Amino acid sequence: MADGTAVDALEQCPGAAVSSNPGDAALVRAVGFWALAASIVNITIGTSIFALPRSLAASMGPAAPIALVLGGLLFIPIVRCFAFAGSCVTATGGPYSYVDRSFGRLPGFVIAIMFWISNVTGSGGLSAALADQVALILPWVGQPIPRGLFLFSEYCLLAALNVWGVRVGVMAIIAFAAAKTIPLLLVVLAGIPHVHIENLRIEHLPAWTSVGASLVIIVFAYSGIETALAPSGEIRNPSIIVPKAALVGVAMVIGLYIGVQVIAQGVLGGSLSSTAAPLATVAGIIIPAGSLIMVSTAAISLVGSLQGEVMGSSRLLYALARDGFLPSSLATISERYRVPRRAILVHAAAGGLLACAGNFTALALVSGGAFCIVYIGVCAAAWRLQVLNVGSGPSMKMRGGSLIPVVGILGLLAILFTLRLGEWLAIGCTAVVACILYSARRSGRQS
Repeated sequence: MADGTAVDALEQCPGAAVSSNPGDAALVRAVGFWALAASIVNITIGTSIFALPRSLAASMGPAAPIALVLGGLLFIPIVRCFAFAGSCVTATGGPYSYVDRSFGRLPGFVIAIMFWISNVTGSGGLSAALADQVALILPWVGQPIPRGLFLFSEYCLLAALNVWGVRVGVMAIIAFAAAKTIPLLLVVLAGIPHVHIENLRIEHLPAWTSVGASLVIIVFAYSGIETALAPSGEIRNPSIIVPKAALVGVAMVIGLYIGVQVIAQGVLGGSLSSTAAPLATVAGIIIPAGSLIMVSTAAISLVGSLQGEVMGSSRLLYALARDGFLPSSLATISERYRVPRRAILVHAAAGGLLACAGNFTALALVSGGAFCIVYIGVCAAAWRLQVLNVGSGPSMKMRGGSLIPVVGILGLLAILFTLRLGEWLAIGCTAVVACILYSARRSGRQS
């Protein structure tokens, strides 16, 4: 059977709604198992793994690793919902396509807007953090005009890597994933002899408000699978590859985050919460020149994460244009490289503007809250796809049935209740604007 055809997808996942849009047919299915797993690792491990140890230590103290474990336990049902939905709905768009297929156009469009807002604000936050990291080595980058030029050049590079075709993008993703994972893993392993057990002793449990606020940031830190799955129309045999790659990729991410937090806490102890660059400091204690190596790794990690984010999020703009929500020009596939070039350029420009205007912490909070809404939509879609008997064939079974989506939704709701008024207003305004845009689109079509 020809890979990527509607017939092939229907045979792999009976009952699934597979897009027959000519735009999807023009895409190249070049993403395999290891490329997808690497994409999840690459997108997820960005600036958060370098900034999170300090933030969690400040709010949670020695109990910070427990928050990461709780976040990992929460992500188990969420990842299973993503794996199930992604194995059955193979059209480009990721969460947008899952919710659209399950509940209709309006819910799908609202989730799509939430998804894109969370991604573009996250991209801006990562880029702002990258500029701050580079400024540690090149202080002049911290000045407003050089900083803006640096961010402009960065997004030009990211756009170029993606415009040159999905195969170039995939090779870059694998290279970035290896370049960031290996040094971090070495720091975790080499740091074990330097850990002081008393630094990990928990004397007082933190308040629930501190735990909830930490989990919002952890949701942002662990997020990435939704963006990696957005180019579903470019994944080979998605009904087989998506479930396995999702579980492997997320497991690697959670394990590395917990390992880094334990080592940083064990080595630095109480000073962790006041250390500007904790991993660089830990690396400097472990090996000579370790600080410089870790700062360089942070820069590579951030660029890699942003590269994968631009690849995935631009496909969401493409999918919205394909379905008539955005100008049709964004759904145009370039003849030479077979990618949605205009969608890539628009998303890169939006991320660059936000990076110039915002900072990591503020953008991460808004992005993390929006991700919770997107994840609730995906969990609900996984439940609905079971009710519709999608995935009843050789595709992945949802073991645990409806209990898995329910557990994921309840956990996410518990996190959302800890958001402050400002984050709720940002999310609420986004939902209202999405509904207005949807109504305007329908009115325009009927007139």
